[in-house]
Amino acid sequence: MTATVVYGIPNCDTVRKARKWLEQQQVNYHFHDVRAEPVSADAIHSWLQQLGTDTVLNKRSTAWRQLSAEEQAVTSNADVVALLQRHPTLMKRPLLVAGSNYQAGFNEANWRSALELG
Repeated sequence: MTATVVYGIPNCDTVRKARKWLEQQQVNYHFHDVRAEPVSADAIHSWLQQLGTDTVLNKRSTAWRQLSAEEQAVTSNADVVALLQRHPTLMKRPLLVAGSNYQAGFNEANWRSALELG
């Protein structure tokens, strides 16, 4: 299987919970801090293709509510990519990429399936 990557921010409770769970399952993964290390446009495009804008973009977040109406008026994937590159905390966290399996948010059953754990 290709590298497993978890995207998020280290001080997010859900990200912490997911990382602890991965360690308990003895899953090797790379943690990508989206604040410290910008996410490539290609990576965000692949998230959007696999999961859809409504799953990747967290419109219930405090960060979303702080945006102007103009910034919230995203109409294309290119708009969403640009917005997530400017404001990485708008992504639903954590975001798991395990080979060709993608999951946004932490759900143990979904992650177990995505990681092909028994």
